[in-house]
Amino acid sequence: MAQNLYITAMEPGSGKSVVALGMMETLAGKARHAGFFRPIVATGDGRDAQIELIRRRYGLESSYEDMYALSVDEAQTLIASGQHAELEQRVFEAYKRLEARFEVIVCEGTDLVGVLPALDFDLNAGLANQLGCPVLVVLKGTSVSAIASAVRVARASVARKGSSLFGVIVNRVPHDLLGEMRAHSVTYDRNEPLYVLAESPALDRATVAQVAKKLDAAVLVGGDDRLQREVSEVRVAAMRVEHFLDDLVDGTLVIVPGDRADIVIACLAASQFPSLPAIACIILTGGYEPAASISALLSDAPFAVLRVAARTYPTATMVHSVKPTITIEDERKIATAVGVFQAGVDPRELAERVALPRPATQTPAMFQYELLERAKTRRRRIVLTEGEDERVLRAADILLRRGVVDLTILGSPQQIAARAAADGLALHDAQLIDPLTSPLRNDYAALYEELRKHKGMTPELALDTVGEGSYFGTLMVQTGAVDGMVSGAAHTTADTIRPAFEIVRASPGVSVVSSVFFMCMADRVLIYGDCAVNPRPDAEQLADIAISSADTAARFGIEPRVAMLSYSTGESGSGEQVEAVRRATAIARERRPDLLVEGPIQYDAAVDPQVARLKAPDSEVAGRATVFIFPDLDTGNVSYKAVQRSAGAIAVGPILQGLRKPINDLSRGCTVTDIVNTVAITAIQAQETSAG
Repeated sequence: MAQNLYITAMEPGSGKSVVALGMMETLAGKARHAGFFRPIVATGDGRDAQIELIRRRYGLESSYEDMYALSVDEAQTLIASGQHAELEQRVFEAYKRLEARFEVIVCEGTDLVGVLPALDFDLNAGLANQLGCPVLVVLKGTSVSAIASAVRVARASVARKGSSLFGVIVNRVPHDLLGEMRAHSVTYDRNEPLYVLAESPALDRATVAQVAKKLDAAVLVGGDDRLQREVSEVRVAAMRVEHFLDDLVDGTLVIVPGDRADIVIACLAASQFPSLPAIACIILTGGYEPAASISALLSDAPFAVLRVAARTYPTATMVHSVKPTITIEDERKIATAVGVFQAGVDPRELAERVALPRPATQTPAMFQYELLERAKTRRRRIVLTEGEDERVLRAADILLRRGVVDLTILGSPQQIAARAAADGLALHDAQLIDPLTSPLRNDYAALYEELRKHKGMTPELALDTVGEGSYFGTLMVQTGAVDGMVSGAAHTTADTIRPAFEIVRASPGVSVVSSVFFMCMADRVLIYGDCAVNPRPDAEQLADIAISSADTAARFGIEPRVAMLSYSTGESGSGEQVEAVRRATAIARERRPDLLVEGPIQYDAAVDPQVARLKAPDSEVAGRATVFIFPDLDTGNVSYKAVQRSAGAIAVGPILQGLRKPINDLSRGCTVTDIVNTVAITAIQAQETSAG
C-alpha cells in the first residue's frame, strides 16, 4: 500500500495548490514512483490545471481521468441528496485504482464553490479518513493569534473525522510577520509541526497567456515566451502620452482602443530605453485593426499584442477577474512556488515523516532533485559568462527563484537588466559585471600576464584578453571572487577549457583533465567519459579518466562500477586499441584497488545482464556497470549523442574533472534545464573543493 498525504485548506486563497506542487517536487525527488490524486475537480469543459501541471511535469504514468473521482457538480448533487456514503465510495474506489501504481500519493482536496469553508474542510477531512491519509492543513497567514486559534479548530475537526494531523502549513505570510510566525512555529510538537511559507507577489500575478485565454483574444504578436510574462499592473490608456508613460511600471498590461496609434507607438518607443519600465502586453480593444504601418512596427515588439472585439472598460473588468494559475509552460512561476515551499520546509524531514524508504536506484527526477538540494545546503557563488544569451538569463532566473546558488553574470549590466525587465526575469539578486569596464580588469590583466609571461604575454595583450568573458570569469574563480564558472552556451568547448588550462590548471596528481556526461536514462543515471576533451588518450591517461570518473560518480551518489569499453570483451580480441584498454584497466586497478573496474568489455556486456552472463560470467561489473569509459573522443562523443537522441536520455554535461577549481562547459545546443543542472553540479563541486 502506498504512503499518502492529504492536503486541504481551511479557507479559500490559502495557496493550497502551491503546497501540493511543493510536496510533489519533494516526494518525486525521493521516491521512484510518486502519484497525485484529486477527489473532486471543478466542473467544466477544460481540464483541471493542477492535475495537468503535475501529470506533465513529473511524467506520471496515469491518464488524466485516473487522477480524480468526481466533478464538483456530481459531488454537490450527491451532497444535496444526502448520499454522502456514495460520494465517499466513489472517491475511495478511484483512489484504490490509482494506489497500486505508486509508492507515495499526494492528494489535494477540493474547493466547493458556494459551500462554507468549514463545511468544505469537514468534507475533505472525512475523505482523508476514508483514504487512510494523514492531513496537512494549509492556512493563510494573518497573525499569530489567529493561526493559533485556527490550528486548534483544524486539529479538533481532523480528530472528529478519525484522521490524523500530519502538520500545518501557514502560507502567504507577509514578510513583516515572518520572524514572529517562525518563532511561534517552534513551539509546536514535532509530530504535528507548523511550517511557515512567505508571501510571494509573483504567484498572485496572471500571465499574458492566461489573460488571452480568458478574453478569447487574438494574438497579433508574441506567440512564444512573451505570453508567459507576468502581469504586475493593469493600465487603461485614457490619458495623454506623457502622463501615460509616467504611470508605467515593469510588467504593465496596457488596455487601449485599437485606433490609439499614439499610445501604441509610445509603448514601442519605451521598449527601446532600458531606463523606462518594460511593458508586458498591449490589448487593443474595440476590434480595430492597427493600420498597416503600425502593424509593421509591432511585428518586432518585445511584448505581446492582443486584440479583442469588446470595448475598453468591459475588457478591463474581465482582465481583473482572471484567476492566476500555474501551468506547465510557466517554468518561472513553478520555480518561484517550489522555492517558496522549500524555503519554509525541510524536504528531508518531510520525506522521513512520510516514511519513504531510500530507493535502491536513482531516477533522473531523483538525480536532478538531489542536485538542486545539495547545491542549496552550502550556497556557492557561480559566475555565468554569457549574459547576452537568453537561455543563460532564464536559467539564472530559475536558480535565483529557487535559492540554489548566488550568481555573478558577465555582460553589460544595462543590457542584462533591460532584457530581464522585458522578459519578466527576476535577476535583481544577481551581481552584474561588465568585464570591459570593471575595476578588476587591470588587476586581472596583471595576474594573467604574470601567469603567461613564459609564453611571451605582454601587458597590452593581457588587458585585451581578460576583457573576454571566459578569461575574466576564470580569473574570478582563480582569485576566489567566485567559487566556480559555467560557460559555453554561445561559445565552443575550447573557449571554456583553454582559459581553465592556462589559469586554474590541473589538480596535483592528475595527469589529464577530462570530462563526463551524466546520462539520465528512464530508470537510472549513468556516467560517460571522456566525451568532450581528450581526442586519443593513451593507457595512462585512460586509467586516469576512469579513476576521475569513478570519483565523480561516487560524489554524486552513483555507485561506481567501471566498464573500460572496447570492441571485444575479456581475452576474446586483440589489436592495438584493445591492448591499450587492457593496459589502462590494469593501471586503474593497481592505482585504485578499491574500485570495481572491468575491461576490455563491450557495451552490451557492460549494460545487459543476459549478455554479461554469456560473455563475462565472473565479472562484478558486467551487466551492471554505471561508469562507461570510452577508448577515444570519437567513440565517446558519437555514443553519448546517439543515446541522447535515440533513447530520449537527458545528457548533463560535459562536466570537467581534474581541475583545481570547478569550471564547466555547456553544449551550444543546451536548454535552460541543462544550464540549471550544470550550475548545480558546479556548486556541488565547489562545496567539495572548499571542504578539501
